[in-house]
Amino acid sequence: MRVLYVEDEQFLAEAVKHNLGKEGIDCDLAFDGEEGLNKAVDEIYDVVILDVMLPKLSGIDILRRMRERKMVTPVIMLSALSEVEDKVHGLEAGADDYLAKPFKTAELVARIKALLRRPAELREEKIKYLNLVYDVNEKSLNGVSLTAKEAGIICELMKMPGKIVKKDYLLNKIWGGDAFGEDNYIEVYISRLRKILRKVDSKAEISSVRGFGYKIVEA
Repeated sequence: MRVLYVEDEQFLAEAVKHNLGKEGIDCDLAFDGEEGLNKAVDEIYDVVILDVMLPKLSGIDILRRMRERKMVTPVIMLSALSEVEDKVHGLEAGADDYLAKPFKTAELVARIKALLRRPAELREEKIKYLNLVYDVNEKSLNGVSLTAKEAGIICELMKMPGKIVKKDYLLNKIWGGDAFGEDNYIEVYISRLRKILRKVDSKAEISSVRGFGYKIVEA
């Protein structure tokens, strides 16, 4: 599991990162809003944690720009103000959860895990790119049923169109603890997905980025 924590109080950020690491959660840090936005849109995270009050761009601004880009990454908003108005603004902008500061790391971990356990029907039901529609509940692409592995791969690619999705990320995300030895096998699933894209007359294609991974782009 990998999260992004955007927090301008560096000592607090480093402490939270350390404690999340003890729970088996990898945590990247950003110390201002611009850096946080760049990381949020350029990298792939399971959850993004945003402080409201940040230099350069506020956490609300980052969240709005993520949602404008159709990013469905779960977001937890943090605020030291603990005011109802902050919570309302965050949730209206598309936050999935809200946590008042100061907080205990155990509570943050619980919120992260709860978001990732949310039933599919409570998350984005359909992900769209060009003329492609991936149905999360049906695990189908333009009506074509996919295997679990195919569904996992196309879902991750379509969540970040035009961005490189690293092969290691796909292996850890989809194969989990069984990823060892599957490095070449993933290409088999990519090949099958490319055939499906041709079958449905897709305007998109899956491009290989040698030594890094894959991205879905306009054909």
